[in-house]
Amino acid sequence: MSARLVVSLSGIGIRTLHRCVELAGELDLRGVSLSLLFTPRVAGSEQHPVVVDWVRQRRARGDALLLHGFDHTARRKAEFGTLPAHEAGLRLTAANRWLERMGFEGVDGFAHPTASPGTLTALRDKGFVLCAESTRVHDLRNGLVHKGRSHGLSHGERVETWSCFALVLSVARAARRGGLVRLSVDAADLSRPGPRRAILDAIDIATHHGAEPITYRGVTQRLGAPIG
Repeated sequence: MSARLVVSLSGIGIRTLHRCVELAGELDLRGVSLSLLFTPRVAGSEQHPVVVDWVRQRRARGDALLLHGFDHTARRKAEFGTLPAHEAGLRLTAANRWLERMGFEGVDGFAHPTASPGTLTALRDKGFVLCAESTRVHDLRNGLVHKGRSHGLSHGERVETWSCFALVLSVARAARRGGLVRLSVDAADLSRPGPRRAILDAIDIATHHGAEPITYRGVTQRLGAPIG
């Protein structure tokens, strides 16, 4: 099976927006669309209108939009990892209301490092068709799942050089094997030249090996195996 490349971008906010814009511009030149992992609230505050406008513009250009939790704070980073269905449903309802206030009519999926069984149930009940975790992607319409980790950078200055090298190698290896290649970009990493270069190199080597750039909208068309 030929490889398909999904590049997701998280950490989108007013402080990182200029880096997000730069990355999107680089990917436009390469014909690669982004899957934007968007959180309506950051540290208890609504996303800045400038950020919302940019996300809206990118979606109009073909980027995918995935709900990335409701409110990212230090104590809520794993907010959907352990929630039962009822509580997850309440949080999803709140997130959807914020998205509607911002002018977004629906999203293309949901993304979170881990999603509890209750969260998966709540997502289905709310009409979501896809849930992307760090190690697998669920098609919520038919119960199929694609198992495979998302490639990203490790954090910390001491591991930066190794992490950049490992990222490019792992993406190249995955692209040669075929199937779904997932590259996860944190906007905070784009402030440093080494990680920024490694991300672009990883994208370039994946497409060099024939990986077709898609967004998460296209992932559910060909998923691997039923959820056990």
